[in-house]
Amino acid sequence: MSGAAVEIRGLHKSFGRHHVLRGVELSVPAGSVAALVGPSGSGKSTLLRAVNHLEKPDRGSVTVGGELIGYRRSGGRLYELAAREVRRRRTRIGFVFQHFNLFPHLTVLENVTEAPVHVLGRPKAEAREEALALLERVGLGGRAAAHPRQLSGGQQQRVAIARALALRPEVLLLDEPTSALDPELVGEVLDVVRELARAGTTMIVVTHEIGFAREVADSVVFMADGVVVEQGPAAAVLDRPQHARTRAFLARVL
Repeated sequence: MSGAAVEIRGLHKSFGRHHVLRGVELSVPAGSVAALVGPSGSGKSTLLRAVNHLEKPDRGSVTVGGELIGYRRSGGRLYELAAREVRRRRTRIGFVFQHFNLFPHLTVLENVTEAPVHVLGRPKAEAREEALALLERVGLGGRAAAHPRQLSGGQQQRVAIARALALRPEVLLLDEPTSALDPELVGEVLDVVRELARAGTTMIVVTHEIGFAREVADSVVFMADGVVVEQGPAAAVLDRPQHARTRAFLARVL
């Protein structure tokens, strides 16, 4: 699995009169990890969902490895793709949701093989073999036959990560991957994300774990009121923030 660069240009998104994203500009180099931090309601999760077109932007564009997501360009204008093509391009982007979103009626193994078989059309035997390897990678090789209800929250989140990786994505998006977990389970999920970072997976992570962002992220992006207020190397933003809003936010959470 190799990472791809993500380019976000002039991204706007409104829900009714609520202007959530206000012209977001962001570049994430291939193989790097960007941590999105900021107060609740700043637009972090909406931005993440717009990257893979789960939320359709009102204006602006997202490219992954140079390919537009959700649109094609012709004559200087953007035209929305058919739903089938949107789904094809979305397979390049894995998404790990805050609340796992596993299929409760499927086993762990079936959850991980569902998309490779039914979305990408891979042979079942090949998908099963890869899924078992991914479950080993996230420390759940012995739970393939279990159902989600039989797992702890941390284990369910690790299954969700394996499921996202089963599509062999070039970019992995994680929306507050530890916020729904009990404190004692946070570490096991963060360990998996650390391993993915070492492997060179491009990741954008919405997180409130500032210590984790400092340790794993190549860049930290501070958002407030739908805009990127400050971004830069993790140590620089977290230890020497330049903007008053960043300093005020970090003073509250550190």
